[in-house]
Amino acid sequence: MNFKSISKIKQILLGLLLLAATLVVWYFEIISYGISQGIGQLKIVYNTRPVSEVLQDPNFPDSLKTKIRLVEEIRQFAFDSLGINFSKNYTTLYDQKNKPILWVVTACEPYKLKAKEWKFPFLGTVSYKGFFEIEKAKAEENLLKKQGLDTSLDEVSGWSTLGWFQDPILSSMLKRYPGSLANLIIHELTHGTLYIKDNVDFNENLASFVGDYGAELFLAAKFGKASTELIKYQKRKAFYKQYSELVLGQSIRLNQLYHSFKQSTSSKEKSMLKKIFFHQAIQELLVLYKQNQMYYPQLEKDFEKINNTFYMDEKRYREKQNYFEVEFKTKFHSNFTAYLKYLKEKYPSI
Repeated sequence: MNFKSISKIKQILLGLLLLAATLVVWYFEIISYGISQGIGQLKIVYNTRPVSEVLQDPNFPDSLKTKIRLVEEIRQFAFDSLGINFSKNYTTLYDQKNKPILWVVTACEPYKLKAKEWKFPFLGTVSYKGFFEIEKAKAEENLLKKQGLDTSLDEVSGWSTLGWFQDPILSSMLKRYPGSLANLIIHELTHGTLYIKDNVDFNENLASFVGDYGAELFLAAKFGKASTELIKYQKRKAFYKQYSELVLGQSIRLNQLYHSFKQSTSSKEKSMLKKIFFHQAIQELLVLYKQNQMYYPQLEKDFEKINNTFYMDEKRYREKQNYFEVEFKTKFHSNFTAYLKYLKEKYPSI
C-alpha cells in the first residue's frame, strides 16, 4: 500500500470521526436521555425474580401469589383467545417496595390542543416522555413550563418495552382488582403485538380498546357471566365510558373556544376565558362522579390541576374507541383473533 493510499484512508477515517463527533453533539440530549432510560430499565430487569421462584417463596403473601397466578391466566387467555403475540412478558416480578418507579411528562400549547412531541429513534414522534428519576422528570416539566406550555407530571402504573426487554409484573399491579389487572396486562401486551411508528394516538387507542374488551371476555371465561368480578368491571367500564364521552365533548368545546380567539384577543382575556371554561368543566365532571356515587373529597383538588394536557391525554387514549368498536363488530363480528390479524397485516409494526 503506497503513501497516497494510506493518506486517503486517514482522511476517510478522520471524516468519519468528525461525522460521529458532530452526531454526538447534535443528538447529545437524546443520547443522554436514552442512556438514562436504558440504565433505569436494566436496573429493574436485573432486580426481577422469576414468577416460578416467587410462587415457591414461603415468605411471599398467599394473597399476592393468587394475583400472580391470575396474571399467568390473563397472559394465556390473551395469547390463545385474543390473537396477542406470544412473549415472555410478565413471567418475572419486580418489587417496587411501595415506591413509584416511572413518571411521564406531557405538555401542550397554552391556547391550542396541540401536544408537545419528542422524536426518538425507532419509535418516531411521541407525545410523552418517561423518566425513572423524579428529579429529572420535574426538571423537564419546569423547562416546558418556562416555554409557556401547559404541563402534567404523572406516575405510570405499567408500560411496554415493545420486546426490547422482558417486561416484569410490577408489585403495584397486584393491588388491582381482577378486572383492572386484566385490562392493564392486555393493554400492555397489545403494544408488544402492534405498535406503529409516529402514531401514538392509534397505538394507545387500540391498546385501550383491546384492554377494555379483552378484560371483559377474560372475566366472563374465568369467573362466569353472572360473577361479581365481571359485574363490577362492567359497571366501572360503563362509568368510564360516560366519563370519556363527557371529557371528549368538553375537548371539542375547548377547541372551539381557542379557535374563536382573534389576533386582537389579549393574553389576559385568553387566560380568563380559559379559566372560566375549566371551572365549568370541573363542575360537570363533579356532577358525573356524584351521580355515580364515586365522589370523594380529594377529587375537587385533583380536578383543580386540569389544563390542556388533561384533554390531550383523553384524546390520546380514547378518541378513536368508536372507530375500533364499529370496525371490530361490523367487519369482524367481534372476533379479536381475526381483527388483530387484519390490523397486523394492514399496519407495519416496529
